[in-house]
Amino acid sequence: QVQLVESGGGLVQPGGSRRLSCAPSGNIYGINAMGWYRQAPGNKRELVATITNGGSTNYADSVKGRFTISRDNAKNTVYLQMNSLNPEDTAVYYCNAYGSSYQRRPYDLWGPGTQVTVSS
Repeated sequence: QVQLVESGGGLVQPGGSRRLSCAPSGNIYGINAMGWYRQAPGNKRELVATITNGGSTNYADSVKGRFTISRDNAKNTVYLQMNSLNPEDTAVYYCNAYGSSYQRRPYDLWGPGTQVTVSS
């Protein structure tokens, strides 16, 4: 089965920047949108940002103006540029892709997650 592969997590100081990347391990048919979600200890998983095939973006209020999502549709690769990071951004960040298969069956893929820790 095709898997989503995430990279770019790690330790960053408050006010710093980090870029996350996510790409499938193989070909995926029928992706409608890709995005990033995060989950901090004790919290539920929450949306960070999404981007459609047409380039429409959606951001959580908490990251607007600081994070930027982008996508290379040809490679089905999604990026998350994170600026002005603060400790509240510390979480496991998950990549997501959803769409419909060749057989018109919906799917919702998730990466294994990458840890982002914002600390001095």
